[in-house]
Amino acid sequence: MAPARDKSGFHLNEEAFNDTAADEFYIRQALNLAQQAFEADEVPVGAIIVHEGKMIAAAHNQREMLRDPTAHAEMIAITQAAEAIGDWRLDKCTLYVTLEPCPMCCGALLQSRMKRLVYGAHDPKAGAVQSLYTLGNDPRMNHQLLITSGVMSSECGSILTHFFQQKRAQGKK
Repeated sequence: MAPARDKSGFHLNEEAFNDTAADEFYIRQALNLAQQAFEADEVPVGAIIVHEGKMIAAAHNQREMLRDPTAHAEMIAITQAAEAIGDWRLDKCTLYVTLEPCPMCCGALLQSRMKRLVYGAHDPKAGAVQSLYTLGNDPRMNHQLLITSGVMSSECGSILTHFFQQKRAQGKK
């Protein structure tokens, strides 16, 4: 039997779809973190990492606060998760994030051997999972991710749209 494919043609594993309620629960938690980022005047992206059913990392973008171009929610959460389990290999973990990861973050997911990625909104300007690039499923890489996309995409996209509308109204970004 051929592997299942999502709408974009990516190979999917049935295991990636075993708990829609859990996916929505964790994306909602990531959205709460995105709201914290919004309130801190950071691009509102939130990320959660779950290991064997337990949330072990939670972060939002902190580039402005830390003055660090690598301080994306995913990068901070990956560092927290590695510390929490005492290993750089996150092969039993799932990252839940409100926005499709960029090339840097997708590269970090592959380097950490993250098992699964669940994200909300697609990123047509910098998405490295499905929108611009397909790093997460590139067979030339030594690791591929199980990917579930579009979970609560409307809510995840809405907070970003509102943030950038507000910035444009202020003459910024």
